[in-house]
Amino acid sequence: MQVSEHRLPGLVLRDHVFSVPLDHEHPQAERIDVFAREVAAPDGRDRPWLVFFQGGPGMEASRPTGPDSPAWIGRALEDFRVLLLDQRGTGLSSPVTHETLAGLAPAEQADRLRHYRADSIVRDAELIRIELGSPPWSILGQSFGGFCVTTYLSFAPEGLREALITGGLPPIAEGADDVYRATYRTLLARNRAYYERYPDDLDRVRAIQERLRSEDIRLPSGDRLTVRRFRQLGSGLGMSDGAADLHYILERHFGYRFLREVDGEDDFSATPIYAILHEAAYSSGEATRWSAERILAEVPEFEDETLFFGEMVYPWMFEEYGALQPLREAAQLLAELDGWPPLYDAERLATNRVPVAAAVYANDMYVERTYSEAAAHTIRGAKAWLTSEYEHNGLRADGARILGRLLDLTRGRA
Repeated sequence: MQVSEHRLPGLVLRDHVFSVPLDHEHPQAERIDVFAREVAAPDGRDRPWLVFFQGGPGMEASRPTGPDSPAWIGRALEDFRVLLLDQRGTGLSSPVTHETLAGLAPAEQADRLRHYRADSIVRDAELIRIELGSPPWSILGQSFGGFCVTTYLSFAPEGLREALITGGLPPIAEGADDVYRATYRTLLARNRAYYERYPDDLDRVRAIQERLRSEDIRLPSGDRLTVRRFRQLGSGLGMSDGAADLHYILERHFGYRFLREVDGEDDFSATPIYAILHEAAYSSGEATRWSAERILAEVPEFEDETLFFGEMVYPWMFEEYGALQPLREAAQLLAELDGWPPLYDAERLATNRVPVAAAVYANDMYVERTYSEAAAHTIRGAKAWLTSEYEHNGLRADGARILGRLLDLTRGRA
């Protein structure tokens, strides 16, 4: 383990690099690095650990800039020192990109990428806990991070003191097809609400799309901006600021700033894990076979090209996104893969003894509320806080209140 230390006003930061097996079933074979940043108040360096699992998959952990950024960390530091985990393949952990995978054949790329789901992330975390000499620790998961928390509860609950989840109680009994049938319905409602809020944007969208059909418009990355790529801008509509952000992009209308912002909204150059393993994050065995594209055919409303897509991943993206093109064949192999290991153990969750509290957002566009409620019933003793006050980014928007509420739930104060 490598460690370095530095400070920000009100914070002490220690950077850790851990060596873990690429494949936990073969611990003597290849190893990779996992980076984690310890964040503590100057007088709190001996407090118990709270480990943060970021959303994604394929996203690095938050980078703190002060005691209130990210919004929840100040509240966390009252009780804990925080470990911000760059999940394997992200951030400063041995990165997975089209460049680091370039020397491998597609089958080799796919075989490697099988080891970057929640089950491997949790086994990394448990090795890190043991290496740090920590007793059972507390964990907090946002979105996909909540999926990781539920996997942790399934397979290594002995390592946990308490588990907190925001916008990420996963579908336990449902597969990818069920997820997309539900989330397309929510996405359709979000599109309608968007145009009710910004009716003039309908003409803007039509004008932009007409130009994209007739001209070869290039983004700063060099990729062509097509109509279907443009429709991917709806991925943020489930955030409290997502509709406004989209409107502000559209009002720029084809200048360089517009193209740069569109390029940045859909940049997979640093996060290919998100695109490649997004559907696999819902599989406990079965092949996903490009579920989002298959289920889209069941929703004829989306034949209207003025409607935006959400966070769904489609096979055409591996043709149109330059950073994904070298991984197209590997992505196809993984989409056809049967026999993914299980991500959850419903029987073990039904006998859970770890205190669990989860914020379930009533109108969540990404994590279907009814599936989250079912998961809360599956996990023995789990306390679900169902709220319509927040969108999926509640932890970012009002993190101190949300984290405080979840801690109160696990500790019998609420």
